[in-house]
Amino acid sequence: MRRRTGAVLGAVVAAAVSYGSPPVTDAQEDRASREHVLRLLREVPLIDGHNDVPWQYRTRVSNHLDRIDFRDTSAIDPPMHTDLRRLRQGGVGAQFWSVYIPTSYTGAGAARVVFEQVDLTRRLIERYPDDLQLALSADDIERVHAEGRIASLLGAEGGHSIESSLGVLRQLYEVGVRYMTLTHNSNVAWADSATDQPAHGGLTAFGRRVIREMNRLGMLADLSHVSPQTMHQVLDESEAPVIFSHSSAFAVTASPRNVPDDVLRRLAENGGVIMVTFVPSFVNENVRESFQRLDAERRRLMAAGTAPEEIRGRLMAWRSENPVAQAVLSDVADHIDHIRALIGTAHLGIGSDYDGIPTVPVGLEDASRFPDLFVELVRRGYSDDELKDIAGRSFLRAMRAAEATARRLQATEPPADDLIEELDGGEND
Repeated sequence: MRRRTGAVLGAVVAAAVSYGSPPVTDAQEDRASREHVLRLLREVPLIDGHNDVPWQYRTRVSNHLDRIDFRDTSAIDPPMHTDLRRLRQGGVGAQFWSVYIPTSYTGAGAARVVFEQVDLTRRLIERYPDDLQLALSADDIERVHAEGRIASLLGAEGGHSIESSLGVLRQLYEVGVRYMTLTHNSNVAWADSATDQPAHGGLTAFGRRVIREMNRLGMLADLSHVSPQTMHQVLDESEAPVIFSHSSAFAVTASPRNVPDDVLRRLAENGGVIMVTFVPSFVNENVRESFQRLDAERRRLMAAGTAPEEIRGRLMAWRSENPVAQAVLSDVADHIDHIRALIGTAHLGIGSDYDGIPTVPVGLEDASRFPDLFVELVRRGYSDDELKDIAGRSFLRAMRAAEATARRLQATEPPADDLIEELDGGEND
């Protein structure tokens, strides 16, 4: 029999022996594990660090709430990964909704779009008060979870959204944003991205001031999407724990979006949390290499002068002849295993990226499937305490530490009024 944890599992086996029942099957063990996991998730909120439902509303229905019934989105074409029904089935206790805007919104106008996404998300939360409630603190998360609702938090994805303005950063905090991902797929004027050519050597002087002001506010610095050099410099600068809201382990899958081991070790010293993601090319090396080959073919076609309208069809034909590999649930568990072995579960969480990715690992098809990942961890011998850490306890510790840092800094430091032109020279982005 495979290794299991939890008293309920032992009771199932003992009952079978005592009463001469047939041996407990794998399916029965999995059902018992799932029930045990769901009980744990009633004790500790499962906190998902990243979900892109707000951008789905913008791109599908121009932020008109009436046009998508969030109670069940499974019949929409194409279906979404998330709705209230499946969040409930998945035992989700707290959700960070990403108020993401693409890097095409750079410079003047970016702040308008991010505030529109904040407005959309807060209206969505208010529309379903029996299921969702805005949370602004770690205490709020635990209170809302205890009341049987899903604590809803806001995370801004991409520092370009503040238009290099500390005033905009503060206003995002005022309307509820509790983390900011410093970059997205491109550099910002004050920090380097993991998926762009380095321009600043990490953080600029203004970038360091942004981190200091985030510490003072109590807004978590999210290092998903930033370059390793930026990661290290933020860890040098930050007095508060930092997070990776949706990244996995570079040692397992060599995606630039994942976190190297040397950074993970420093994350543990910092008291921060990495929230392991479900993005297929971030969790499975074969998938990553498949997409690399696809991108190389795209670049080859562009270099050959292929007409843009032909490239899509040629790439579809190429994919049919070169099928992309599939990621599976156990790939995600492998990343959790690696991080657990390196720094322990006190710095582990989950950041799905549901509704921000076109494909998902087999076994993690939508928000109802979170318990299946925890069942796999039970299968691998994780203790109840470790499962609670990964579900949400680790994040709650980090958030409380960031809140304590903010209280300390606010007692001695006024809001910063530095301008990027003053600290970095040149022009704003």
